[in-house]
Amino acid sequence: MAQSNAFRFRSLVLLATLPALLVGGALWALSAVVPACVVDEHARLTSPDARYDLLVFSRACGGDTSPNTQAALIPSGDSLPDDAASFLVIAQAVGLDASWTDASAIAITIAPGADIRRQDAEVAGVAVTYR
Repeated sequence: MAQSNAFRFRSLVLLATLPALLVGGALWALSAVVPACVVDEHARLTSPDARYDLLVFSRACGGDTSPNTQAALIPSGDSLPDDAASFLVIAQAVGLDASWTDASAIAITIAPGADIRRQDAEVAGVAVTYR
């Protein structure tokens, strides 16, 4: 009877492990096909209290990415995570004049006529003023 239970356990392990390896291998192979995003950092401004970095950047994910300009707050000294949410998104390449007015406020000047897709008034407890 002990051999029967051992055989069932080995069969169960084999039947569970083999599909997991196949799925993992397929996902690994697909990850090489999916284009990685490339971030071009334009400006990084550290807050007066050194808590956050205001990052102005553009992101390209694949060949069909249109020009864009974005801004995000990240912890000071960190790199931009792939899933970082931008509080400002402009659907074209434009220059931004951004500055910290104090530790809890940012001022951003955007060129007139910019194609703004997202424009939050506050991010992580920091007020954002647009001009």
